[in-house]
Amino acid sequence: MPEILDIILKIAQAAGAFIIVAAVVYLQLRHGGAVCLPPESGQALPEPGPVPQEDTLGAALPHCVKDTSPERLHFVCENDREFERRDICFEGGYTALEGVVTFRGDNYRSGGAYGTANITRKKFDRSVWYCRTGRLEKTNGRGKYWTGSGWTGQPIIIKWDAAVREAMNLYQDKKQKELTEVIYPTMDGNVYFLDLEDGTPTRPHIELGMPIKGTGSLHPGGLPIFIAGAGDSMGEKCARSFIIDLVKGQIACELGYNDEFAPRKDHKCFHGYDSSPLYDVKNDIVLQPAENGIIYTTRLNSSFENGELKLAPEIISRTRYSNDRSGEERFWLGMESSAVMWKNYMYIADNGGNLMCYDINTMELIWVCDTVDDSNASPVLEEEDGNAYIYISTSLHFTKDETGWGEVPVWKINACTGEKIWERRYRCGTMEGVSGGVQATALPGKNKLRNLVYFAVARTGGFDKGLLVALDKRTGAEVWKVRLNHYVWSSPLGIYDPDGNGYVVQCDSDGNMMLFDGLTGSLLDCISLGKNIEATPAAFGSTVVVGTRSQRICGVRIV
Repeated sequence: MPEILDIILKIAQAAGAFIIVAAVVYLQLRHGGAVCLPPESGQALPEPGPVPQEDTLGAALPHCVKDTSPERLHFVCENDREFERRDICFEGGYTALEGVVTFRGDNYRSGGAYGTANITRKKFDRSVWYCRTGRLEKTNGRGKYWTGSGWTGQPIIIKWDAAVREAMNLYQDKKQKELTEVIYPTMDGNVYFLDLEDGTPTRPHIELGMPIKGTGSLHPGGLPIFIAGAGDSMGEKCARSFIIDLVKGQIACELGYNDEFAPRKDHKCFHGYDSSPLYDVKNDIVLQPAENGIIYTTRLNSSFENGELKLAPEIISRTRYSNDRSGEERFWLGMESSAVMWKNYMYIADNGGNLMCYDINTMELIWVCDTVDDSNASPVLEEEDGNAYIYISTSLHFTKDETGWGEVPVWKINACTGEKIWERRYRCGTMEGVSGGVQATALPGKNKLRNLVYFAVARTGGFDKGLLVALDKRTGAEVWKVRLNHYVWSSPLGIYDPDGNGYVVQCDSDGNMMLFDGLTGSLLDCISLGKNIEATPAAFGSTVVVGTRSQRICGVRIV
């Protein structure tokens, strides 16, 4: 009899646990389709503290090893003119401006949020402001349109200095306040200017006439210069990079179109400038990789005196590359992701399965890590005790099987040698035009989340589903993961309160914006903003801004 009672008791306990888990799953699915899963068996949440140091890079400069030698894939790099050595070096912080001035905030692509948020209720304020955007008909799309904001589509947010504010073509009432401005180019071919406080226009929009899929970039030294690149050509009008004068509110120069130096055979019509440029303020230079396979270096010849901006941009070098894969139809030359700059080294992932490290002063290709598939996510660099590491992943294109499924890796990579420190894999599906895998750029945790790195994975756990996962930076082990009911292209955003507590904002393809506890993965709140958020949000203080494919720019406060 006692044995029978023990069996009954164990069954009851198991049933009770099952009911609790089922209830949690049900509640999570009702609020944004997210299911939080606990850490793997026996794995504890990491305690806040310094990230344990891995094998150190020492004082060595970036260099290749056998597996990352450019010769292994027969890389050839060419410059369009005799190359003059430069003295570019990114050190000491990217900008002193108040705001988010480029994709993911800086030259390491490490964040996308400025300041801290006063979070008490851990909820989204429902009084969301909206700005309507539009659509742009594709010239060869038979009635198809570019709509709203697409990938990567992050807004730029800046609190202007009073003197610069006075010089620009702002509406008078906006000049007279301490304005924090949202600058948002979208796929309808316009650049919108909005007041972060309420979403009202701050000045007339600028018509570019070409779809902007990627993220623009503001001058980090405070000059009123903004650069945005067209993501696709419009018939015979080739995609290009636009340099915009924010004093006059007009295009100052268009660069890079119809480039005969491009290695792609379709150079006259195929370009794409989704990569968010980086500025070297000291040398008055802009660095921008392009989807046509060229890294452009442009001198701005800029000055800003007595409220007048002067610009005379000139391309001073173009660098292209080719390798063993260049002639293969299934591999694509060119770069859609944004580059990282560490000291004088540029790290850029391309569409052909390569993560490359260049010495930007000589344009020597130092090493190449074979990533096998197309990378749309940007590399993210983080320094740990004087060493540097990169977090990166890929989409699913070349490595899919005949059913459209495959294993997508996420990596931590030694920035000195290109060697892989750790790897995890996720089974994903893909389809033409709406690929699976990792489109989103990784988020390295800070403050109390400093031991974690976050990846958003699309079309995993089900063809239209997704995953948000927190990995231990040291080992790559899963600390927690959340199954999402809709796939994700939008990059996760980290928000921190004054005490260093961290929260992760994640948007999905059904138009949901979700707020998670960054340490545990618990879903704290969810709000619907329309349909399909491919774009990546940015934040200033407690306000998060993002655009949707349903032709809205939305401002949401976390309270």
